[in-house]
Amino acid sequence: MTFKTLLRDRFNNKFAFFDGAMGTMLQKEGLKVGELPETLNITNPEIIKKVHKQYIDAGSDIVITNTFGANELKYSSSEYSIEQVITAGVNIAREAAGNKLVALDIGPTGLIMEPTGTLSFEAAYELFKKQVIIGEKAGADLILIETMSDLYEVKAAVLAAKENSSLPVFCTMTFQQDGRTLMGTDPKTMVFVLEGLGVDALGVNCSLGPKELMPIIDEILLYASIPVMVQPNAGLPRYDGEKTVYDIEPNEFAKYIRIMAQKGVQIFGGCCGTNPEFIKESLKAVEGLLPLERESKNFTAICSGTETIILDGKINLVGERINPTGKKRYKEELKEEGVSYIQAEAVKQKEEGAAIIGLNVGLPEIDERKMMIKAVKAIQKVVQLPIDIDSPNPEVLEAGARVYNGRPIINSVNGKKEIMKKVFPIVKKYGGCVIALTIDENGIPDTAEGRLEIAEKIVNEARNYGIDKKDIIIDCLALTVSAQQKEVLETVKAIKLVKEKLGVKTVLGVSNISYGMPRRDILNRTFLALALQAGLDLPIINSADEEMKATIHAFEALANIDKEGKNYINKYSAKGLETKSEKQIKAISGESTKDLKRIIVDGMEEEAVLSTEELLKTKDPMEIVNGYIIPALDYVGEQYDEKEIFLPQLIQSAETVKKSFEVIKENMIKSGKNNIEKGKIVLATVKGDIHDIGKNIVKVLLENYGFKVIDLGKDVPIEKVVEAVKEDNIKLVGLSALMTTTVINMKKTIEALRENNLDCKVFVGGAVLNEEYAQMIGADFYARDARESVRIAEKIFIE
Repeated sequence: MTFKTLLRDRFNNKFAFFDGAMGTMLQKEGLKVGELPETLNITNPEIIKKVHKQYIDAGSDIVITNTFGANELKYSSSEYSIEQVITAGVNIAREAAGNKLVALDIGPTGLIMEPTGTLSFEAAYELFKKQVIIGEKAGADLILIETMSDLYEVKAAVLAAKENSSLPVFCTMTFQQDGRTLMGTDPKTMVFVLEGLGVDALGVNCSLGPKELMPIIDEILLYASIPVMVQPNAGLPRYDGEKTVYDIEPNEFAKYIRIMAQKGVQIFGGCCGTNPEFIKESLKAVEGLLPLERESKNFTAICSGTETIILDGKINLVGERINPTGKKRYKEELKEEGVSYIQAEAVKQKEEGAAIIGLNVGLPEIDERKMMIKAVKAIQKVVQLPIDIDSPNPEVLEAGARVYNGRPIINSVNGKKEIMKKVFPIVKKYGGCVIALTIDENGIPDTAEGRLEIAEKIVNEARNYGIDKKDIIIDCLALTVSAQQKEVLETVKAIKLVKEKLGVKTVLGVSNISYGMPRRDILNRTFLALALQAGLDLPIINSADEEMKATIHAFEALANIDKEGKNYINKYSAKGLETKSEKQIKAISGESTKDLKRIIVDGMEEEAVLSTEELLKTKDPMEIVNGYIIPALDYVGEQYDEKEIFLPQLIQSAETVKKSFEVIKENMIKSGKNNIEKGKIVLATVKGDIHDIGKNIVKVLLENYGFKVIDLGKDVPIEKVVEAVKEDNIKLVGLSALMTTTVINMKKTIEALRENNLDCKVFVGGAVLNEEYAQMIGADFYARDARESVRIAEKIFIE
């Protein structure tokens, strides 16, 4: 069953309404602070049923089960199994729902996904798989994956749902006020990745109030081809001294729901702070309106976890150098299963201006599938550009596409029926774009018309697998001028025909043209100019070749792609001759791109170890810390503040520093010198709160700025915080809370520290907090993010 079926059979041109907040209602029913709400499915099922009934009476079409946090990680120490909790949750919802639909609720795991954190993609998949299987068996009608901040975690959840059930899958992410998720995903990227994975509806929940969500919703609607759903909070939260309250009433909430409906949102509900009255008023607000049909959008999009490239006229360069052909060092590394070369090349190609990183790990003597998985993860650790996953082996293509965070290019398919049969299901399942080579059982046609015929065959066959031609990129194949001179211009002609007749995007490995010839550079850039004029979208070239890049920039100016020639002027005027990348490298590292500061900025862990060891031969440890590590972290922090990079890159740089610190500490221990730690800080997620993602991120950054962190964990009793401060004479305490119900315990913890006359400062942070909250509960500082916590620590210990 798909959501289209549900729309037709259940709603018949009506808006679909989920219910509102479960937590808000359970608090009113006496949910204890720190109590796992899902256990009420077993201990107090009548309360859960009562909440469901109130929402149904208010007009909800779909009841969400009380299973948001019911995964094995959170219930590892519970007396109840997730099978008991989820089954009971679905049964209660089903009993209350009557003929209404029941949605199995799946929330985030609570851990940070690799490479930023420790939870592997495979482990996350297994956690979600168990929830899905239990939920479908219990009788859920659809699956709702919600409140997600990490697109990689979303992918694991969606695949678990699609591969282990036949239920429709809805998915919503939660965004910050800057328009991105905690891990840096923007709405556009979310749309393309989730649509590619085949979800039935997508959108946003939690996050903000309906008014503040409008810009995010507008962007989702601009790119989405499938139904869009929105479940806002009841405005923005504030702390009144005793509890968290929200700033808008049901009638104002409903006013914005009507605006969203008029814009094209089809599915609604409520999140934090909402109750049945919000649903009732929202239903009244859309009376007289009919849902707008979503129109299919014609974007060819390639995405990483944070960046989207839409092929819309601008020429996007694909880096070609991560390919073992003719590269002895790379071949040796592949045999040893190393990734240093791969990571260094990916970083270098990004700095050189590549928009997409081409990745090929094909050697006959290695386990290519295993190495592809390792390589994809390694690149995603240091670079946020989309990847072109290149292999002739469909198993390798699938392995790479599965662990990839985003929407990749899958390279490649061709006109052979056997190959299409193997590759197209992979493309459909993982939602990438596919490169299609104009070759079939009879080889490469000599004529442009012959290659067009193969391209047309591929496009038509792809349609049978549900793959739109917007996701097909045709490679008309560059043959060598040294051996097949007559066919050179046939390639150019074929590009033009493919663009005109089929309306698809094109790609070409340009440098193949000059193989075996002298002064290959002359042939390469001339051939590139011809191909660009014919309609080439994605040239695969050496991103270090300035002449080739100059040809692209010149073409874009001449072809009116680079409006008013602004990009060309910026690059080639006297002031623009030094690129932004070069300026940044010099600003942070002087002339050397191998400087430890640059290595930290790029997040190259192995290189950081080697560079630190080399520096220690001539420099004092503290000179390295103060002259290299801290300036690099400060620079990364500034980039984060300016939204040039996002949390994964910030954490990766911090992890790189950790490797450098390990070398420095070992050196100091051997030499008998003092420790380099600047001060001790206690961190704790307060009593009753089981969420510690934010605290863990703060810990990583503080440690890598040289502070000693005593991490008390989550759900920490007040007396334990007091004891830790007394025992180690702590000068700074960081408290975290994510749940509105636990802010009061944050306040009580601060009061206990004051009552014990402890000479320490307290900073607080968490999704439900703001500057006003911090002041009201008696905190000395409010840390809006992990970066701010470092500033606070430096203020206490250094200034």
